Amino acid sequence: MASELERERNYVGALYSRLDELRDEAQHQLESVRRSNPGGTHQNRSERDSFARIYEDRIAQLRQIDERLAFGRLELGTTDDDSVYRYIGRIGLRDEDQQPLLLDWRVPQARAFYQATAATPLGARARRHLLSQGREIVRIDDEIFDEALLTEDVASLQGEAALMATLTSQRTGRMGDIVATIQAEQDAIIRSELRGTLVVQGGPGTGKTAVALHRAAYLLYSYRERLAASGVLIVGPSRSFLQYIEAVLPSLGETGVVLASVGQLFPGIDVAREDAPEVAALKGSLEMAQLIARAVRSRQVVPREPQVVDVNGEQLTIPPQLIHSAMQRAWDGKKPHNLARVSFNKAALAALARLLADQLRDHGNTIEDSDQAWLREDLRTSHDVKVALNTAWLPLSPQKLLQDLYARPQWLASLTPRWTPEQRALLLRDRDQPFTVSDVALLDEAAELLGEVDAAADGDKRELKQQRKRDLENAKAAIENMQVEGLVDARTLAEGFEASVERGTTAELAAADRTWAYGHVVVDEAQELSPMQWRMLMRRNPLKSFTIVGDIAQASAAAGTSSWAAALEPHVTDWRLEELTVNYRTPAQISEVAEAMAVAHGVNITRSRAVRESEWPVDVVRTDDLFAAVAATVAADRAIGDGTVAVIVSESLVDDVWPALAASLGPQVGRGAAGLNRAVAVLTPQESKGLEFDAVVVVEPQRIVDEIARGAAALYVAMTRPTQRLHLVTTENLPAGISS
Repeated sequence: MASELERERNYVGALYSRLDELRDEAQHQLESVRRSNPGGTHQNRSERDSFARIYEDRIAQLRQIDERLAFGRLELGTTDDDSVYRYIGRIGLRDEDQQPLLLDWRVPQARAFYQATAATPLGARARRHLLSQGREIVRIDDEIFDEALLTEDVASLQGEAALMATLTSQRTGRMGDIVATIQAEQDAIIRSELRGTLVVQGGPGTGKTAVALHRAAYLLYSYRERLAASGVLIVGPSRSFLQYIEAVLPSLGETGVVLASVGQLFPGIDVAREDAPEVAALKGSLEMAQLIARAVRSRQVVPREPQVVDVNGEQLTIPPQLIHSAMQRAWDGKKPHNLARVSFNKAALAALARLLADQLRDHGNTIEDSDQAWLREDLRTSHDVKVALNTAWLPLSPQKLLQDLYARPQWLASLTPRWTPEQRALLLRDRDQPFTVSDVALLDEAAELLGEVDAAADGDKRELKQQRKRDLENAKAAIENMQVEGLVDARTLAEGFEASVERGTTAELAAADRTWAYGHVVVDEAQELSPMQWRMLMRRNPLKSFTIVGDIAQASAAAGTSSWAAALEPHVTDWRLEELTVNYRTPAQISEVAEAMAVAHGVNITRSRAVRESEWPVDVVRTDDLFAAVAATVAADRAIGDGTVAVIVSESLVDDVWPALAASLGPQVGRGAAGLNRAVAVLTPQESKGLEFDAVVVVEPQRIVDEIARGAAALYVAMTRPTQRLHLVTTENLPAGISS
């Protein structure tokens, strides 16, 4: 085995040498492009800048791919009983003669590395896991599928050796690089075709987030032509979750994906503040869509009485019927409020011009048809006319509409005649109160009904789409002229043709444009989404190309879903379900306690099979001095090793527990998303969703059950975050299902 280890070290060392050569080549190409002086047209300069950006992106990708460049080897059989070796890694590498040295994990030829078994070897004689530190291979593990290979020097491992090494390694606060440990069940889902809506259901620790991220990387690689220009959106439940996974996609060989929490899905808005459960439940209900539609329509008001306006000294009476007729013209166009307002103004001014012309003629003036233009201009610039038309149909922003709705109780009451006073009271607040996560979907709903405040902006977007088509044609010609076919694709080059101050990457453009249609959307912890949030997400992908991962049993949000059918069938007619059944993360003794608690509270959990145990039983600490006991428990756990610890507490205790821990343990303690960079993070159950830690300390578990809308589900989430140790610290009785 020692000679085999040395052989692998030499081969992987050669791969790193090739990687360094490619970095140097890309840097040289970048410097050459920057030194070039294309002169001539703006198009020439744009081509130069676009190629520079491509080389910059390539250099960035090659720099990010360093740790664990190669992580596996397949030994494949041939017809003459010889073996062919294929090395698997995070990107593909070829030598100077374009012969493959390293296969990208996403290519079909690498599938057997994840899916081969002794019963179904898929042409593989053996699979080797390469475990590394930095650039050096430190251990190799073999799995033998062909008995003819068994010798005294090669031991047959019954699978999962590399997986176990990953699972027992310490967490760093960032999601680990787990490409090498994708198992067959997960890999089949990752590589399923890009069509329709795929739902991945699985209990805690089954690898849902890993599947979601690797599927995003796989789709971007396999369907690059389709997705490069439109991009992929990945939606997570919180900022802490996004910070946790942000380094994973670059490590898989992909950049440029849009990562966003639900509170970041409306351009210009970035919120993390949650409403009280009863408020969130109301804001998340479909009643709000109807309310916002009524609110928008109520801002289109036909006056009850005729209005007298002054037009250059001429007193003109506007009959209500004229305003109504102009509105009808606008309504017939079925455009959003602000765009329809343009049609309304044009129709109203044209009708008023005819009315004014008739009145001037009655007063003895000679008015020709050619005079209509200056009459309309007089009307357009008249202060009284502006007031009359704006009063009838005022331009609105989504923010102002929602602020008015919350701050004007009489208007809200007029729009909700069937609501109770208690329901209305849930929405009322001062105009200057900040928006919440639940408000983001309502802002999006309002924006859909209102359209752009500036009508010209809508025209600019149409022109931008036309410009992109022209850029694509120019890019194809530029690639042919510069003889770089096969090195650069036209869509990537076209993205750089406009000046950088005017546009950015696909990801930057998409994140700034509410109406952007993504090529694919990945949603993690999807069980937490409200009906209104689902409406918002469905607008982001009209083709309904989604990968949705979650666990119904872990739904703790007040407006979360109770079934995938209830969440999706209002929007999607054809969706398919895949289930993950193996719990790779959570030790059996922890998952058993968590599942027993959930079942005792009627939570409909997804049962899974834990593949390992840890050496630590679930630890219950009963105390009269809560803060001292929490600090002591964390300190004792930290003495076991240098892994990460999460202290999960209900919202009502955060402001007490965090200062107490900080005072006791110092700067190693952090709070919320920022705490993920520290050894100890104090989090709420919501903030802990999707994360994993070496150890978890759950403080006052019964309080979590009592204070959160779906408290047992929230506690189930908290209890299933650790990979090694679980501590429960309490001054009260333990929740049902947990025995001390």
